[in-house]
Amino acid sequence: MNSTYTHMIVGGGVYGCYLALKLVEIAPEAKVLLIEKEPDLLQRASYNNQARIHNGYHYPRSLLTGLRSRLNFPRFIAEFPDCVVNNFEKLYAIGTHRSKVTANQFRLFCQRIGAEIKPASSHFQKLFNRDFIEAVFQVKEYAFDAEKLKNILADRLSNTSVSILMNTEAIKVIPPSDSLGQGNLHLLVKDHLSGEIQEFESQYIYNCTYANLNTLPLHSGLELLYLRHEATELSLVTMPDVLENMGLTVMCGPFFSVMPFPAKNLFSLSHVSYTPHYQWSEIPSAKKFQQHRPQFPLRSNFERMVRDASRFLPLLSDCSYVDSLWEVKTILPQSDGDDSRPILFKTDPNVPRFISVLGGKIDNIFELDEALLEHY
Repeated sequence: MNSTYTHMIVGGGVYGCYLALKLVEIAPEAKVLLIEKEPDLLQRASYNNQARIHNGYHYPRSLLTGLRSRLNFPRFIAEFPDCVVNNFEKLYAIGTHRSKVTANQFRLFCQRIGAEIKPASSHFQKLFNRDFIEAVFQVKEYAFDAEKLKNILADRLSNTSVSILMNTEAIKVIPPSDSLGQGNLHLLVKDHLSGEIQEFESQYIYNCTYANLNTLPLHSGLELLYLRHEATELSLVTMPDVLENMGLTVMCGPFFSVMPFPAKNLFSLSHVSYTPHYQWSEIPSAKKFQQHRPQFPLRSNFERMVRDASRFLPLLSDCSYVDSLWEVKTILPQSDGDDSRPILFKTDPNVPRFISVLGGKIDNIFELDEALLEHY
């Protein structure tokens, strides 16, 4: 394999794969290398999530995020139709107590962003405990099959000039040696199968490692990012027959969500209070910067999730636990106040051709188009 590239991408999740495809689309002559630590693409956060294709409903406290999701929704469906699952009814219910939005506020928000919404039929209304639910709406929101999405991206990459290294971990970036910083960046990588260390060089390096976004800069003496992390559990369950063809989300506070998880033909159950087991921050200004890695699996919170969720939707008490997906969720601290999910495309101040990329939602990948146009 040639050791010199135009672009090297570290991280083979959805963002890394999409970025590789866009780079060869923008410049067909570019030589692109995609490096992934796992034995296959889309194995971590791109797989271990709710599999929700957002249509804006989830972000009534961030108009910009809701609007961007609303615009990205039809594009994702058009771009990846073979992984889209839409054979279920999707309901959003508004909690009577402790909700950060009222039913009227939620309805007006949906109207502002142009998202379809209507009062749920009486059949769906009766499923909920109305002592705890102010209103129930039927909306348009879909799920995606993560296995099929992986196969689509892998197939598209195989039809390009992009080179891919699996089971390979990027361990250190070496800035240009010339005084003007005009030369290529060098990257040391370790093959997990052979233990061999290799060195590649490239004009640009993109850090798309999500929860590990600070690891490569830390080992390379580059600028660190202020990030907040959560150790999360997504419970996978089977649903009672009455709820088999439904997705349900209670907004907007310490509530829960049930979504189809097509890759395993199950449903995911998440809870604002119990999906995060604990959280921590990576603060660059700390005297001793330390990284933390949870020792998964942790003790499951499924019983707590289902016990609380069934207060709102009694039939949920009949769902059956199958397994849990464990993952680190990474959030920009500025998102805490309004639950926004902006994309991060940040160049290192001292090594500007080293770029860190962080996306909060899979359907945000199209915002890379805008970031690339601004950068090049």
